[in-house]
Amino acid sequence: MPRRNAPKNEDPRPLGGGVGWARAESGPDGEWLVRAISGTQAQKTYRCPGCDHEIRPGTPHLVAWPAEETGSVEERRHWHQGCWESRGRRGPPARRW
Repeated sequence: MPRRNAPKNEDPRPLGGGVGWARAESGPDGEWLVRAISGTQAQKTYRCPGCDHEIRPGTPHLVAWPAEETGSVEERRHWHQGCWESRGRRGPPARRW
């Protein structure tokens, strides 16, 4: 019985200096590299810059950093999916703490 070959991706290049698989996005706030984090990969608590709420371990979310950076820890931000998508329609949140 012949083997089925899996379809090949068009351009499977890692972006952001080899820090993992990310997609490039552009918006009114500039060029970004964005990587999706699954719930099983999310091991720590982060604070979303869009809503100022915690992203708890086990919660799927996004990591974004400026495209001209290489994904250094200082530049990466963890976002809720909805907060990332609506960042252009909202102002910065008021800090509650």
